[in-house]
Amino acid sequence: MLETSVRLLRLLSLLLARRDWSGADLAQRLGVTTRTVRNDVERLRILGYQVDSTTGTAGGYRLGAGTALPPLLLDDEEAVAVALGLRAAAAGTVTGIEETSVRALTKLEQTLPSRLRHRVDALRAATVSAAGGGPTVDAHTLITIAGAARNHETLRFDYLGHDGQASIRRVEPHRLVYTGHRWYLLAWDTDRGDWRTFRADRIRPRLPAGPRFTPREPPGGDAAAHVRRGVTALSRTYRARIRLHAPAATVADRITPSSGVLTEIDEHTSRLETSTDSLLDLVTYLTKLDLPFTAEDPPELRALLHSLSTRYATAASPTPPASPAPPSPPASSPSVDQGHTAVR
Repeated sequence: MLETSVRLLRLLSLLLARRDWSGADLAQRLGVTTRTVRNDVERLRILGYQVDSTTGTAGGYRLGAGTALPPLLLDDEEAVAVALGLRAAAAGTVTGIEETSVRALTKLEQTLPSRLRHRVDALRAATVSAAGGGPTVDAHTLITIAGAARNHETLRFDYLGHDGQASIRRVEPHRLVYTGHRWYLLAWDTDRGDWRTFRADRIRPRLPAGPRFTPREPPGGDAAAHVRRGVTALSRTYRARIRLHAPAATVADRITPSSGVLTEIDEHTSRLETSTDSLLDLVTYLTKLDLPFTAEDPPELRALLHSLSTRYATAASPTPPASPAPPSPPASSPSVDQGHTAVR
């Protein structure tokens, strides 16, 4: 019986590791006959695993999705990754998932070998989150949006705009985008005939979903870049375009996704599109990148850089500029008799 249980675990591990297996391959790996493989597959099905099988020369076995969640087999790296992910979710931005994540994490850590618990604890102790306290989103809202996007179904929802005005929107949902601070939905607004980006925490879905639609190509072919471009420009005074004289891969190592949208111009240069309320802060940020750059827009940024260059050149001069000559003494004030009044 023990040998059978060990073989079942090995069989399950093989089915999880690769999508399709032939009966002969599984039998060779397990050192048994193909008939034993068929019997073991039936045992897995009794335990709740959905194992699909096909016949013929191209036939074989594939682990599918069942009606219930059976136990999972994770290797060491997968177990550590899941534990860390659950810890992050416990303090994340999805409303209502914190307690669920803690329960799942508790179950997982109870079964982790000592060597893996030490790794998880070491990573937890050595790291600290610097994420901003963005608004939380209801988990059911995200699941509803994601389901409509996956099934290409029109979605209707109540939406509260940034101006506080409520409206009912009808959209073709394309992608959910998480920027590290907020969740956004990129969708085609059917009433306005254009792409729109919605904050997920302001969405209240109306069910059921509407009719199916044919998916459209997102702006620029990149949903995440389009959302980041819109978010970085939102409520900012200045929109800036910076040509960086360095490959995009080099720049990407020095900036965060929230800094703006980075695009490759050629193998030697790239462009950063961003926005700011303070041009001086932007200059400071660009200086910290320690890369040569050219300010393409806005004109105010170029004027500020010119002014700063003059100031810095003066500061770097070996001899300070001569002090201006003292002003000449003021001329005598005209007398009242001449019809003038002295201004004090």
